[in-house]
Amino acid sequence: MSAYSPDRKTEHLLELSNEVSRIAGTLARLSVEPSASERTALRADAPELSAERIKAILRARRLRSRFFNSDLFADPAWDMMLDLLYGELAHRHVTVSHLCAASAVPPTTALRWLNTLVKRGLAVRRDDPRDGRRVFVELAPHASATLRAYFAEIDVFPT
Repeated sequence: MSAYSPDRKTEHLLELSNEVSRIAGTLARLSVEPSASERTALRADAPELSAERIKAILRARRLRSRFFNSDLFADPAWDMMLDLLYGELAHRHVTVSHLCAASAVPPTTALRWLNTLVKRGLAVRRDDPRDGRRVFVELAPHASATLRAYFAEIDVFPT
């Protein structure tokens, strides 16, 4: 006779499944992230970005819809990555619902794009430890470093 009740067995299996998923996600991120020396090199070349600088870029992207039809510039992945970079620089948590709204596309489209970013190792979902109903999203470290290097290269808003 087992020491676990059927309900406890199910709960235990769910816990193990969640742990395996977490480990698989960590391994996937490690397999696509650059090495520590590559991340350091990317960050060393990039000037310090400010939240205000990214906010200005996001604002400029939104202003386009005043002058052109907004469906002409549908680019949810880029908008999401910019919003995640802004959240990182402003030290703010970005929720899935906020990110979907920031993408300026229908929620189902936004969720598909978010899943793509996660699968490609560019974004990471994290459960809110204080509210099990909420999920935060953040840039993967290498995606953050690459965005910073990109902005350093184009240097649109010199400091």
